[in-house]
Amino acid sequence: MEQEKSISITTCSAHETFVFARSIGEKLSEGDILALSGELGSGKTCFTGGLARGLGVSESYQITSPTFTLINEYPAKYKLCHFDVYRLNDYSEMEDLGYDEYFAGKGVVVIEWAEKIAQIIPETAIFIYFEYVDDNKRKITIKGPQDKLQILCMDIKNGG
Repeated sequence: MEQEKSISITTCSAHETFVFARSIGEKLSEGDILALSGELGSGKTCFTGGLARGLGVSESYQITSPTFTLINEYPAKYKLCHFDVYRLNDYSEMEDLGYDEYFAGKGVVVIEWAEKIAQIIPETAIFIYFEYVDDNKRKITIKGPQDKLQILCMDIKNGG
């Protein structure tokens, strides 16, 4: 397996989280899977909104967490498939959604509450962990294949 790496940043507002995610979204490739984990309200949906804009999802689409529908799809440079698996009791419930077609598909997949289905997430996925620092600040830790993280987080190193 390719060497895994991690990088952490702290954002000071929801807007900074959104802007950071948008820059990552601009660099995503077809077939990328992002597995998001963190407490309720820690920034997962805000981050997904930024990713969506970076992928080119139109401003006419409101990016919301699909807690009850489980999946939202948005047209973009690469179709964005947004899963929220908060309500699932077990990863086996993903079978009914045809998750394997999404995971092997041509779009980009973002999964909120990914820890609930960790058993079926490919090891090539990019894992993103959100932690509260205070009311506004969030620590975001991204783990994944080293070459992919270098591409996604290039702006951080360059002061962006």
